[in-house]
Amino acid sequence: MPIKTIIEPFRIKSVEPIRRTTRRERQKLLVAAGYNLFLVASDDILIDLLTDSGTNAMSTEQWAAMMRGDESYAGSPSFQRFRKSIQAIMGFKHVIPTHQGRAAERILFGVMCKKGDVVPNNTHFDTTRANCEFVGAEALDIPIAEARQPQTRHPFKGNMDTAKLAAVIERVGAKRVPLVMLTVTNNSGGGQPVSLENIKAVKKICARHKIPLYIDACRFAENAYFIKLREPGYSKKSPREIAQEMFRYADGCTMSAKKDGLANIGGFLCTNNDLIAQQEKDLLILTEGFPTYGGLAGRDLDAIAVGLNEALDEDYLNYRIVSTAYLGDHISAGGVPIVQPPGGHAIYIDAREFLPHIPPTQFPGVALAAELYVEGGIRSVEIGTLMFGKRDDKGVEHPGPMDLLRLAIPRRVYTQSHIDYVVEVILEVWRRRKGIRGLELTYQAPFLRHFTARFRTAPQHKAKS
Repeated sequence: MPIKTIIEPFRIKSVEPIRRTTRRERQKLLVAAGYNLFLVASDDILIDLLTDSGTNAMSTEQWAAMMRGDESYAGSPSFQRFRKSIQAIMGFKHVIPTHQGRAAERILFGVMCKKGDVVPNNTHFDTTRANCEFVGAEALDIPIAEARQPQTRHPFKGNMDTAKLAAVIERVGAKRVPLVMLTVTNNSGGGQPVSLENIKAVKKICARHKIPLYIDACRFAENAYFIKLREPGYSKKSPREIAQEMFRYADGCTMSAKKDGLANIGGFLCTNNDLIAQQEKDLLILTEGFPTYGGLAGRDLDAIAVGLNEALDEDYLNYRIVSTAYLGDHISAGGVPIVQPPGGHAIYIDAREFLPHIPPTQFPGVALAAELYVEGGIRSVEIGTLMFGKRDDKGVEHPGPMDLLRLAIPRRVYTQSHIDYVVEVILEVWRRRKGIRGLELTYQAPFLRHFTARFRTAPQHKAKS
């Protein structure tokens, strides 16, 4: 009889202590931080599920590679290894290192976009949207309808609505669409994958209008594994082979290597266009560094070169997807509403369904994040009205399309007992959910307000009878 238990495909060689706080301490810390967990020190967090970006545990091979890091300003062999690793997977002609993904986004949109342009995506994430809008372009989300229905099951809820894409290009004109992006997996939509069928369909539309297709590749390995599991015709292909096919339909990509690069810092920008590449390198030199280091140390380039390949290991990916689903399945079995099916890097709780007595304008996702911290020292992040809604000039809050709470699981960091603890805390908050209060903003920044926003408890909201 085959063994069904999935174990971590690694041994733990180094450990880091985590500090417990009391409930009273956490309540004081939360108020001092204006109910924003970004503003709570990591030493005061027990289980940190704020993000899977840069929080990965690196392997012995990555640490060994870092010792080979060459810190030459120009033409470092670390860059040669970095570029070779990326090109073997993604195949792009030009590989431009950056200090992280948002730097790649800033350079991409700074070179390719202008005021009045429209950039379609399945769903832009926060920094992608901000960098696009900063140059005056419109960041347009056109996911399939199922993506906005948390409880609806669909194998590829990350897909782009191709009919809407074609309609948008027809409406605004191809000249106003400098590029189309696909985010894999679709982070803002619940960590949901994009099918190869959808990638091909998007590329076909782009090619017809001579519009380049870019992939936001942060979680490309997880997306490739979902394709292997769910898309007909790919079950016998390796994640590497699937990833290579994904990128063959793209003209370029951006990536934060802090996700499926399994590194703590770094990113890159790729293109096949010689002219665009030169313009991007010119801007890179101005703000990031020389094109063979792009704001990174040689040791970081080497860590990414190794990490990209480790992220495609099938045993690792199986563990990653199964262990994430373990959290989602257990809280869902207890009645907690989550985005179904469970995503690859995170579980997303439907905060509007969890706290129906709190209106979107009182930020149910932020309120739920605060309660999980008070109850068990868990840090999570809202993906909803705070992140994607807007307050107009008259002070009226316009809600985002959904209010989700993301529990992002760092790679190779927490064990199953940590996740069992998270399950227990969430179910306890679920039990007493009716007593949770909404929040109101006391401060917001003009861009990416969720990072520094501050709140206070809102007046008790009276539900309509």
